[in-house]
Amino acid sequence: MNSAKRGRIGLAPALPRQMWACENASGQVMLRPMRKQTTSSVYSRREFSRLSLFTLAGAATLPFLDRLRAAEAAGKPNSKFAGVQVGMNVPYSFGKPQMTGEEILKNCVQIGISAVELRTQSVEVFMGAPVDLVFPPKTAPKAEGAGRDEKLRQWRRSAPMERAKAFRKMYEDAGVLIEIVKVDGIFKMSPEELDYVFTLAKTLGGRAISTEISHEEEDLKRVGQFADKHQFMVGYHGHTTTGPEHWEKAFSLAKYNGANVDIGHFIAGLNTSPIPFIKKHHERVTHVHIKDRKFNNGPNMPFGQGDTPVVETLRLIRDNHWNIQATIEFEYKVPADSDRNTELVRCIKFCKDALV
Repeated sequence: MNSAKRGRIGLAPALPRQMWACENASGQVMLRPMRKQTTSSVYSRREFSRLSLFTLAGAATLPFLDRLRAAEAAGKPNSKFAGVQVGMNVPYSFGKPQMTGEEILKNCVQIGISAVELRTQSVEVFMGAPVDLVFPPKTAPKAEGAGRDEKLRQWRRSAPMERAKAFRKMYEDAGVLIEIVKVDGIFKMSPEELDYVFTLAKTLGGRAISTEISHEEEDLKRVGQFADKHQFMVGYHGHTTTGPEHWEKAFSLAKYNGANVDIGHFIAGLNTSPIPFIKKHHERVTHVHIKDRKFNNGPNMPFGQGDTPVVETLRLIRDNHWNIQATIEFEYKVPADSDRNTELVRCIKFCKDALV
């Protein structure tokens, strides 16, 4: 999917030699040189996280892309394991919904994620949309909402797709694919806006749009008509109240209506495994959200501690060679002695260990 040509990228003087990270039996992260060195340094998880942040942000006087290209020289991220593309829902999983596209990308490179489900807000800001329209102030009166929506609708009519192409290139040059494009509020969009978001998703290099599922048949039929028109999948995301019958209704209404199966919510809400549903409808599954919840609307847990068949789902995708992104959606509470990025790295490692 990444056909962009890449030139040679220089390494900033402040950055260390090319390194790769691994974890030893004690849970410590080992940084080992990739070439021509025989020594290694041992860092705690927290120290490794801080070192990663320093590596990416230390050359503060350089423009963002120069720093990012310097980071690339140390090795682009790779979260495709045994043929399964492990991705991440961003910026949601980073816990900062108003992050810029550059900040999101920096985090992805830092933790080693090479594919994402990306919300459109950061893209539209990058393209020039007014920030207060994309991210309305929390204190803004609700009565002004309709006016803001109309202004954003007007902006989208002439949105510069060349900027979307530049956004895609920025990500792909850094080794990160935008495979899934998350669109909020899709059922309220005008026909022009629907054409716009499908064009935007394609321009970004996506292979599917994702959005929250509606239980209204007319909503699914209408969006499905645009999906069929553009021959582009829409993966409807389900929560604990979503059952197979809701997705199957969507499938019956449009060829390109699909499912974003959240395996944690499936377990918590339905108290049964999502694997039979995925097996039956794998051609309609755009991606699965990877999280680990307990039965009976139980909480999100660190990976491996809940009731969700995370390992089984990952291996099912691997063994059948299905083009289904395994998208980490981070929702469990960060332990007091850790931090979010360290936990995200643990989630990626859990997936990798299940697959290789």
